[in-house]
Amino acid sequence: MFFFYGARPRAPVGHQLPGMTTFIEPSRNAAAGACVQAVVKNIGFLSFGHWSAAPGSQVRSASDSLLQSIELAVAAEELGADGAYFRVHHFAQQLGSPFPLLAAAGARTSRIELGTAVIDMRYENPLYMAEDAGAADLIAGGRLQLGISRGSPEQVIDGWQYFGYQPTEGQTDADMAREHAEVLLAILKGEGFAQPNPRPMFHNPPGLLRVEPHSEGLRDRIWWGAASQKTAVWAAEKGMNLQSSTLIDNESDKPFHVQQAEQIQAFRQAWKEGGHEREPRVSVSRSIFALTDQRDHMYFGARNQDEDHIGFIDEQTQAIFGRSYAAEPDKLIEQLKEDEAIAAADTLLLTVPNQLGVEYNAHVIESILTHVAPALGWR
Repeated sequence: MFFFYGARPRAPVGHQLPGMTTFIEPSRNAAAGACVQAVVKNIGFLSFGHWSAAPGSQVRSASDSLLQSIELAVAAEELGADGAYFRVHHFAQQLGSPFPLLAAAGARTSRIELGTAVIDMRYENPLYMAEDAGAADLIAGGRLQLGISRGSPEQVIDGWQYFGYQPTEGQTDADMAREHAEVLLAILKGEGFAQPNPRPMFHNPPGLLRVEPHSEGLRDRIWWGAASQKTAVWAAEKGMNLQSSTLIDNESDKPFHVQQAEQIQAFRQAWKEGGHEREPRVSVSRSIFALTDQRDHMYFGARNQDEDHIGFIDEQTQAIFGRSYAAEPDKLIEQLKEDEAIAAADTLLLTVPNQLGVEYNAHVIESILTHVAPALGWR
């Protein structure tokens, strides 16, 4: 059985919203834990950019998805949100090429962070990626926050091979992704490495050459999407920030939010031991809906997904999928006080049901910023 990522609205009676599925059994532990101290947080949205012609979808084409993603970033900035993040999936009716989108959103906004969560490094040429990322970051004025990772199960078998990549002998696809990531990190330092042509078409600066354009500071704004404590520690050792989603490896019998908090603790400890000069950032994503009007109740009022779920993301990996939150603001505030991982993170990404359109998703974001975040000390 496999997970679907992102927010899932409840269909109105007589309708089936696009992409709705029922999956996996409840975990043996409902989320529980002591109240945890809240801190001011960066709050953004995470969109998967789905499009389909199914009844109820306001995102009917790739064009709709891209243009509405830009408009939602603009709306989120106007509402006071801190980030607009996008998931990248290949061979799917979702957002597959993030840098044109990030550049366009950067040109339309001035303050909000623009990021990914995550880019699958199995598919990436790290040098070409560094050029694209540098250009988009310069257009955005240094606001990119790039989440990268090994990626999740894709729509096709070994899809990265169609992009021209193949693990070397004895190497797994995850090893290949981490290798690509390490090359990217080295390139983003901005140091020259390529031998210049003695008879170039254009004048070269002295010394070895680097890929251009280079955006200073982007290296410190790379995040690794970790599914386990082991990869969270690896990310800290490499000097990357940490992204942790609503899906992680099931490494104990503890509730999802506790396991995720322990992952964050392991990351921070490894970061401290690594002797890095800056403070790291940590984000978690959640499906959170404040029920404030009739639409909210219609879409999410009877979700009945207030427990963690256990399933298999592939044949070998058992994973735990975190609960969703959907309730009236006062009840929602009390529920969120118990989430230890949210408390441990400095950034919260709200997964949004993008196929319900820009106006409704802006309402979802505004409801959290207005009715929930201040009471929790996030604002």
